[in-house]
Amino acid sequence: MLQASGELARSALDAAPDAMIIIDDQGIIRFANRQITALFGYAHDDVVGRRVEDLMPERFRKRHVSHRQDYTAALRLRPMGAGLALFGRRQDGTEFPVEISLSPIAAGDNVLVAAAIRDVTDSKRIESELRAAQQSADRANQAKSRFLATASHDLRQPLQTLGLLSGSLRRIVSDPEAQEALSQQDQAIDAMARLLNALLDISKVESGAIRPDPSDFEVAALLQGLRRDFAGLAARKGLELRVEASREFAHSDRSLVEQIMKNLVSNAIKYTRRGYVLMRTSLAENAEIRVDVLDTGVGIPSEQIAYIYDEFYQVDVPTNSTRDGYGLGLSIVQRLVRLLNLRLEVSSEVGKGSVFSLTLPTGVTQSSTSPTDGRKTPTAAVPGDRRHVLLVEDDAAVRDATRMLLRVEGYRVTAVSGLAEALRSAKVDAPDLLITDYHLAEGELGTEVIAAVRQAVGCRLKTVLVTGDTSSAVKNMESDPGVRITSKPINAEALLKVLSDLLHQ
Repeated sequence: MLQASGELARSALDAAPDAMIIIDDQGIIRFANRQITALFGYAHDDVVGRRVEDLMPERFRKRHVSHRQDYTAALRLRPMGAGLALFGRRQDGTEFPVEISLSPIAAGDNVLVAAAIRDVTDSKRIESELRAAQQSADRANQAKSRFLATASHDLRQPLQTLGLLSGSLRRIVSDPEAQEALSQQDQAIDAMARLLNALLDISKVESGAIRPDPSDFEVAALLQGLRRDFAGLAARKGLELRVEASREFAHSDRSLVEQIMKNLVSNAIKYTRRGYVLMRTSLAENAEIRVDVLDTGVGIPSEQIAYIYDEFYQVDVPTNSTRDGYGLGLSIVQRLVRLLNLRLEVSSEVGKGSVFSLTLPTGVTQSSTSPTDGRKTPTAAVPGDRRHVLLVEDDAAVRDATRMLLRVEGYRVTAVSGLAEALRSAKVDAPDLLITDYHLAEGELGTEVIAAVRQAVGCRLKTVLVTGDTSSAVKNMESDPGVRITSKPINAEALLKVLSDLLHQ
């Protein structure tokens, strides 16, 4: 019976997938299964009786003797060399990485240790390839982020210049054919700007360049701002744009939520031929805030709802036909919803309209008081109706185009390229308005320009901050009633309207 049990144990060890040896307290190999021969290249009879150190590279042998003695003094089940790189040595001298598990064996007064040895060459190679792939992906993401940072500024600059020059020309020329050419040029510039913005938005989310910066904000105020932004577009289509919102506060990234809502409202107006678009709020389950964008538009067939978030997909628009937009708005929306961990639901009925419902976590109600230093913004610095605008822009083409537009419109303009020039000008001739780009040369920021010029003139100077950036520094300016943040590229009409609104608020 005992002999049969011994043969059974030996057969079981020989069938084990790992190479196994049993050593005594002197480090002598007393048993080896057949996998040892396949792994180390020794014949079975050549392994038994050897010291275990013969199976490892020579540089490790002396140190291993003390480790082995320490283990036999405190026997326990554990992996060998946790956290260390272990290697075996074949009979031909070649080395290979291994993982080893140690198990004590009760054998009367004798101290025996079983060691299961596994060749991990393949897994180590895979780990190395994964690390290399991850490093390559990290470098690619860093390069993409650098490209996006550059593209967000530099690719928009020529469009900004074209739009402002077109606005100036519209005010100078009177020939009907020239006006028609400028009108068509404006449409082409606007189409390029919308496509560029959409592609950059998608790339920013995918690359991880956009990092949410959550805060508490009043949803009704955000919706009222959207109503002002889209009122003209809705009116041109003969639509009513409504807001029905109570004054709940949400907790999320306000700028990104606003971007989601802009895409939803723009889509609703685009697909509504008559009737209205409604933005409304209500309390959802778990005291969350539900924001609906409801329209009386064409509706979405049920079989197409699954595809509306795909890039370049538009409802009932055949491929290669004339397109109103690019079908990227809802794709951007879906990415931002996932980034912010929100919920977006859609219900629709063909011929009756659609409802997109965004659910936001609740925030803490805040005071409605606006920041102020107790001083008034100055009135015009010069006699007459001409207002003095201090323009800070490091791109010469954009600076010249903006200056030309403002002068044609009747403003008095001082145009500079950076902070030092802006301060010198403001101290000599205090401006009524400040327009500054966010990213300036030599790492200067528009927010620094605003703070420094305001301090120089001794008031909360009304300011337009032009940017494509979504950083927390820019977002912090949103609560300042004397600052309007506009995204590049901004066309001439929009810029002039912002200036007019600031002067008359």
